[in-house]
Amino acid sequence: MAQIYKIYMNESQLILADFVPKKLTIVQTIGLQDIDLEKLFQASKNKATKETTYLYVHPDAEKVFRSLLQKNNIIKAAGGIVKNGEGEYLFIHRLGKWDLPKGKVEENEKMRDAAVREVEEECGIKINYLGAKLHTTYHTYVMRGKFVLKQTNWYDMGANKSPKLIPQLEEDITDARWISRDDLEIVKENTYPLIAQLIKAL
Repeated sequence: MAQIYKIYMNESQLILADFVPKKLTIVQTIGLQDIDLEKLFQASKNKATKETTYLYVHPDAEKVFRSLLQKNNIIKAAGGIVKNGEGEYLFIHRLGKWDLPKGKVEENEKMRDAAVREVEEECGIKINYLGAKLHTTYHTYVMRGKFVLKQTNWYDMGANKSPKLIPQLEEDITDARWISRDDLEIVKENTYPLIAQLIKAL
């Protein structure tokens, strides 16, 4: 089975794989010595390289990926891909972009419980159904001056009918909205590459 691992850095991404993926644009092949997440993250802020896909191909991509995780400070988060009774998906608008509800896992908290708690807090609703884990994503950012790698588990969730949404303003969420599959272009036009990837899988 093909191995492919992605870490998102602003508009750029690092791909570790045991094959060369198709349909990649602005690709820069790198060597093992170039895999420094913090350096690549800094480069992703530069206009000239901000949409670059850094590609490292190795027969044991998983081993390289695992060792990369061990070298970095990982923050664990969990969130939901939530569908209501009318088949619409839940999105939030935070810091000028569309996003999916998620948040940090607290100490001694199970990932699944954290996912439900965060969705309920950020959108002011009750989750009626919690299903399987759908994806695990990785992205980098700087928090309080420190470089961080965030691992997020995304769960399949459901809410009965179409509950009213109350965005959690203190978390910089200015809007929470149910969006139908036909209207997902609104989100795709102004979101993060990582979220765009999750939407593709819907």
